Amino acid sequence: MSDVVAQAVAALSEKIGDGFDGGSVKFDIEGEGGVRIDGDGVRADDGDADCALTADADTFQELRSGDLDPTAAFMTGKIKIDGDMGIAMKLGSVLG
Repeated sequence: MSDVVAQAVAALSEKIGDGFDGGSVKFDIEGEGGVRIDGDGVRADDGDADCALTADADTFQELRSGDLDPTAAFMTGKIKIDGDMGIAMKLGSVLG
């Protein structure tokens, strides 16, 4: 597991807590790996999910820290969403 993924798991675990009841989401951090969020919590995982968000490591860091608005990132093409957009929106409100 890369340092970027390990840091992402730790930071997202603080925000998500015991789990995310809205479905499963995978952050695909280009060149680093995947982070899965679901009802079981947050972990490093490249498996399939209901919704996949793809971004480079810098963009992901900006999203995670709150320096970049998820909607703005999507609208400007910095993040790509594949799958259930409703789940992505629900996760955005939880992480907000």
